[in-house]
Amino acid sequence: MSRTALITGGARGIGWGIAQALLADGFHVTVTGLTAGEVAAVPARPNVTATVLDVTDDAQVAALAGGFSRLDALVNCAGMILRDGQEFTIAGFQKVIDVNLTGAMRLCVAARPLLAQSRGAIVNIASVWSFFGGPLTPAYTASKGGVAQLTKALAVAWAPDIRVNALAPGWVETELTRGAQDDAARSQAIVGRTPMGRWGRPDDIGGAAAFLCSDAARFITGTILPVDGGYSAK
Repeated sequence: MSRTALITGGARGIGWGIAQALLADGFHVTVTGLTAGEVAAVPARPNVTATVLDVTDDAQVAALAGGFSRLDALVNCAGMILRDGQEFTIAGFQKVIDVNLTGAMRLCVAARPLLAQSRGAIVNIASVWSFFGGPLTPAYTASKGGVAQLTKALAVAWAPDIRVNALAPGWVETELTRGAQDDAARSQAIVGRTPMGRWGRPDDIGGAAAFLCSDAARFITGTILPVDGGYSAK
């Protein structure tokens, strides 16, 4: 029977890079996007299902999880960031936390029964900001620090049945980082700070996620794996 993976936020960016890696490993992949437009833009490929999901909506999460008969891997990649000081407002802070951190927990809880049956894997998407302070994005930074700690807590709690790990991407070429990519001085500073001397690509994250979802990682749980070209080592 084909293995099945659910990737929230998988309609584009890092999530789509992970989807392609899992497809190459033989998974049937369901990817989600926040809007119908995002879902419609997913390339038509065999073994790919795309659907709309708001990870802050309990009913939507429950309905999606309830539609699977089998689930071998869950990748929590849905995320957001607010600019221009919006994360310093309580409303903005709560919104980002609800998507990035509570949203991941919603999916983990909803998918747990099926993942336990298959002895499957969860991969949460943390960030280098799980380790550093982001002075312009307190909510994003707090949420990603929380994702790292949530990963460890669930890994310990669910170890008999489910492996729970996280990836901590560095600076990756996605729409979320478009502003930094287009700012020549900032982009140069990022590349200069990254020992491997380049921006990451979504497929760089995909390979690491595929490993953590595979049997090759069968004795790995509770790990936060930086995929950042050495950024966090410097």
